Amino acid sequence: MFKVSKHVLATKPYHILAKPGDIAERVLAVGDPGRADAIAGELLEGATLVNRNRGFNTYTGTFEGVRVTVATHGVGGPSAALVVEELRMLGARLIVRLGTCGGLTEAVRVGDAVVALGATYQPGGTLGMYAPGVCYPAVADPEVVLALEGALRGEGFRVHRGLVASSDAFHAEESNLGLWSSLGIIAVEMECAAIFSVARMRGLRTGAALLVIDNLATGEFMGAGAEERRRLELRAARGALRALAGLQVG
Repeated sequence: MFKVSKHVLATKPYHILAKPGDIAERVLAVGDPGRADAIAGELLEGATLVNRNRGFNTYTGTFEGVRVTVATHGVGGPSAALVVEELRMLGARLIVRLGTCGGLTEAVRVGDAVVALGATYQPGGTLGMYAPGVCYPAVADPEVVLALEGALRGEGFRVHRGLVASSDAFHAEESNLGLWSSLGIIAVEMECAAIFSVARMRGLRTGAALLVIDNLATGEFMGAGAEERRRLELRAARGALRALAGLQVG
């Protein structure tokens, strides 16, 4: 029976089939491949598609003269973790997640932005595989946090800096609203804990900028097809790219 070497899988990408040199040191990572397509098409100069395998659409171009990659990390911790690993194999050194989230308090309104200081997560799962028996601290790089906050404010967003919950079950999140809110967590999403933790374990800098598209406490919701949402997503992407371009990678 043919066996694949674990060493080969640990050092060479299996899902992102880009070549060495295709990936920039600075990466903006998004969950939706359609969002990656839109950001690359609207905001990058000279964007080149370097991977579409498995739906992980990945583009490299320049933003304000700085080489940047826009990559898709998919939905949830397992998908996000493998993308972080493979982007690192291909040369990434700074990864910022640009995503959406749900507000958990009335103060975090639809259309606002959240910059995550850190993320809570359910023990086990992806991070249980990386750090068995350890509650690994899923925290962002503080300089990345400040850069994202400033850039998003510069784009006109009302910005909240705080803790988020990384959920593994999108349709079960409302049942945890009371607990998360009581712990001072301001928003829920699905990937920050995995991205922050795996990036830190692998020596990468990381952070996350999240557009609030619904609020579990008030019932507010911004539909995926709304033109306003597309406009806000591109504004948030412009801010995140500007932060990326201005940060040191090491």
